[in-house]
Amino acid sequence: MREQSWVAGPAILMLVLAACSSDGTSDSPEAGDAEPADEQTEPAEDAPDPVELPQAENSPKEDVPSALDDMNNPEFPEPLLDTADIMSGGPPPDGIPAIDEPKFEKVEDVNWLEDTEAVLAVEINGDARAYPFRVMMWHEIVNDTVGDVPIAATYCPLCNSGVAFDRRVGDRVLDFGTSGRLHASNLVMYDRQTESLWPQLTGEAAVGVMTGTQLDFIPISPVGWADFREAHPDGWVLSRDTGHSRDYGANPYAGLDTDPNRDPAFGSTEDDDRLPPMERVIGVHGQDESVTIVRSDLAEAGVLTETLDGEPLVAFHADGQASALEAGSVSGGSDIGTVAVFDPTVEGEELTFSKDGDMFTDEQTGSTWDIFGRAVDGPLEGERLDERPFIDTFWLTWLPADPDTRIIGG
Repeated sequence: MREQSWVAGPAILMLVLAACSSDGTSDSPEAGDAEPADEQTEPAEDAPDPVELPQAENSPKEDVPSALDDMNNPEFPEPLLDTADIMSGGPPPDGIPAIDEPKFEKVEDVNWLEDTEAVLAVEINGDARAYPFRVMMWHEIVNDTVGDVPIAATYCPLCNSGVAFDRRVGDRVLDFGTSGRLHASNLVMYDRQTESLWPQLTGEAAVGVMTGTQLDFIPISPVGWADFREAHPDGWVLSRDTGHSRDYGANPYAGLDTDPNRDPAFGSTEDDDRLPPMERVIGVHGQDESVTIVRSDLAEAGVLTETLDGEPLVAFHADGQASALEAGSVSGGSDIGTVAVFDPTVEGEELTFSKDGDMFTDEQTGSTWDIFGRAVDGPLEGERLDERPFIDTFWLTWLPADPDTRIIGG
């Protein structure tokens, strides 16, 4: 591998600047050929107003040096990244505003999402939330509390990566904003308590007083709206009532994922030609290693099995999710399907699976499982596979998080 020096082109810079503009227009070179943005569907007249759900109290700001002010402050621990590789994405800190007081609608009241439209799905202690890409595209971070757990639900459009973290670190409850900076095209968050810098794909503070602190990953996965709606009829959906004026439904990054051989928007610190730069991959972190599943191979196979840190994992693929980055509208992209990664062990027995339509069947009992890892029919009905946190992203944006990753497929 060799170090690369990348500079973002003017068109790509315009994409990022569009995401912090008030009118949501885009100068993307592909946008002119893309499908027009969705009309903004108004809520049904009898729909209840969005509600604020109970939230954890954030810890206060601390009197410590800020990495937003000076990444090379000598009072900081040794940075985990070369600070020269952390570059401006265009907007200033919080120029793309995180959502700090999220409002939600019940699933049954939502009439403004298309069936295959992508949402980020998380469930903690029976509390299920959907964060629509059409909202996340413009805000990137939601500081939320789900099932009594304070989390950050995050999305980096340039990486197509949805990641969630537990915001608790020791006795602190952190909350996060967008720093306006990128590392290898990836969102760099900052915590508002110490203003340390955290690349999204690693969830580890890389610069600042909290350098070396690792957040716990929370399983979160992009799925089609119809799948979430069916699986979680009592769930909650992040509202478009954010306090900001954005063209929710439009995609300011149109065409970003149409060419696997295209260079990443703001480059990568690694050069590894095992896969095309913008190949869609599924990255799974372990304790001692990581694996990279080539998404197109998983789509063809339906099911792939592997080991990570010596433990089994299984990956599923099912149709029903549109690419959020292909067309001029978030809902207008091609169906790229939904992926999920699980521990296939139930009651001490490792199950083996095969694809059956958009469902999955285990060889041991013949039970039927859905994309959420729930047994919906057969002897194991009611059982659920343990989710493995994963990241659905592009090869050269995933690679810097673990350059020694092992590839499955490709």
